[in-house]
Amino acid sequence: MGFERWYRRLIDLNERLVFFATAAKGTEGALRDELRQLRLRRIRADRGGVHFEGNRADGWRACLHSRIALRILQQLGTFTAVGSDGLYQAVRQINWALYLNPEVTVAVTSYCKDSVLTHTNYIAQVVKDAIVDQQRERLGQRPSVDRKDPDVHVFVHLVANELTIYLDLAGESLHRRGYRAEALAAPLKENLAAAILRLAKWDPETPFIDPMCGSGTLAIEAALRACNVAPGLLRPKMGFERWASFSKQEASVMAEMRAQAKAAVREAPAPIMAMDIDPQAVELTLANAKLAGVKLAHAVQPLDKLALGTGPGLIAMNPPYGRRLAADSSLYNDIARLIARRRHWTVAVLAGDRSIERALPKATRWQGVFNGDLDSRVLMFES
Repeated sequence: MGFERWYRRLIDLNERLVFFATAAKGTEGALRDELRQLRLRRIRADRGGVHFEGNRADGWRACLHSRIALRILQQLGTFTAVGSDGLYQAVRQINWALYLNPEVTVAVTSYCKDSVLTHTNYIAQVVKDAIVDQQRERLGQRPSVDRKDPDVHVFVHLVANELTIYLDLAGESLHRRGYRAEALAAPLKENLAAAILRLAKWDPETPFIDPMCGSGTLAIEAALRACNVAPGLLRPKMGFERWASFSKQEASVMAEMRAQAKAAVREAPAPIMAMDIDPQAVELTLANAKLAGVKLAHAVQPLDKLALGTGPGLIAMNPPYGRRLAADSSLYNDIARLIARRRHWTVAVLAGDRSIERALPKATRWQGVFNGDLDSRVLMFES
């Protein structure tokens, strides 16, 4: 059967689909709230992300607008898969011609737990073999493998011999907004910065200050949200737009979605301030902000010189930790004094070390998060 016949069997745009939005550990609740604000349906937070349901365009909308998700995975099917043959046959039940042709590249990422098959690389190889064998039999050619920048990225989860197959809608991880020209050491990921803003219950109608801006991620994410810039507008194309079956009708829907998002962009209603004691950090922040298309108020000054209005607003920061902590004890004294004089402001501190908590007043509340592999806490000091 030729590709054109398989192509015509495109899934209806209105067909109900199941998605899983992945997130950094500890930010699942913030992502759930964000997806609710996007009016997605059947939302359920889980470890490592949030499930939701909708039509194909709902998945695209999540890719375009989510600030906190890392990936939007579209579920293709669930199967019992015991051993290599069971896995191979399960994967072949998917009609891969909907997504692949010989001109489209593919990569497979796998996760396994409590199953007969225990090696993720081997599982990925079996899945890849099943996909390319089906393509070769039906189309006479096989797709190429590209692990770095595939057109189609397949994710498989094998838990207790139950297989779930997903496709990554976005392609490259959504935290890669494209505005980071350069970064100082250990920059904060964009999705975690966006999650901190939501965890702190920041109102984008009010001012924001990052008094130790580093590469500017917190301030830029605040500006993007205040200006209502959908983060997906910063990338030229989503992964699903490279699928073999992405039709002119779908391209028209996506173009309209982007046009509506662009029309919703506005000026920030309140100042977004980035400051640092290091002039290089402020210069780098402004360069990154220019790439993001946002404007920031800025200053080169130490924390103890920060003048606060009456508020309300949010002050958020990612201060040094670990081996740098002892050398920066005066800095943490300055942070403690800032917290004491916050009045109607909320202060959010990303603490990558428990010693930070001992150096500061007791937080009103906190949320555990993972900053990469680092078990951290977002400490929130509220009025």
